Amino acid sequence: MALNLSQKQEVVAELADVAAKAHSLIAAEYAGTTVAQMTAMRKQARETGVFLKVVKNTLASRAVEGTEFAVAQDQMVGPLLYAFSLEEPGAAGRLIKEAAKGNDKLKAKVVAIGGEVFPASHVEVLASLPTRDQALAMLARVLAEPVTMFARAIKAIGDKQNGGEAAEAAEPAAETA
Repeated sequence: MALNLSQKQEVVAELADVAAKAHSLIAAEYAGTTVAQMTAMRKQARETGVFLKVVKNTLASRAVEGTEFAVAQDQMVGPLLYAFSLEEPGAAGRLIKEAAKGNDKLKAKVVAIGGEVFPASHVEVLASLPTRDQALAMLARVLAEPVTMFARAIKAIGDKQNGGEAAEAAEPAAETA
C-alpha cells in the first residue's frame, strides 16, 4: 500500500526521533524472510530495546539526516530492515546475529555507530559488546579489587604479628619443660 505525503512525513519524523536517540544502527537485507521469522524478530526487538522497521530507503535516508547515522546514507540501497539500538549499543547486533542463525536470507549490510560506518562483518563485534548489567558488574569488580587487596594486606600484617606473638609465647613454655 502506497503512503500519502502526510503518512510519509509521519514515518520520517518517527524514524528521525528514533535515530536521534539511538546508539547504533544495523541495516540488513531481509528478502526471503518469512512472516513468522519477522514476527519473532519484532517480538524479540521489543523485549531488548531495539526499534525495528522496514521502510523505503529514501524515507530512511531523510530520517537520518543530521544524525550520526547520516554517514550510512550512501549504502541504503535495496530492500532493507533497519534496527536501531535504543538502550544498549550492542542490542541490535545481538538481535540480527541471533535472527540470522535461523534465517540464511537475513544478512547485515550496514553497521553504523558513533558517526562511522563499518562493514557487515562488524555485527559480530557489536553483538559481543557487554549488556548494561554486564558492564556494571565488570565496573564493580574493577572498583572493588583495590579495596580487596588492601584488606588482604592488612589481614596478612595482622596474621604475621599474631603469629609472631604466639611463637614467642610457645618458646618460654618449651624452656621450662
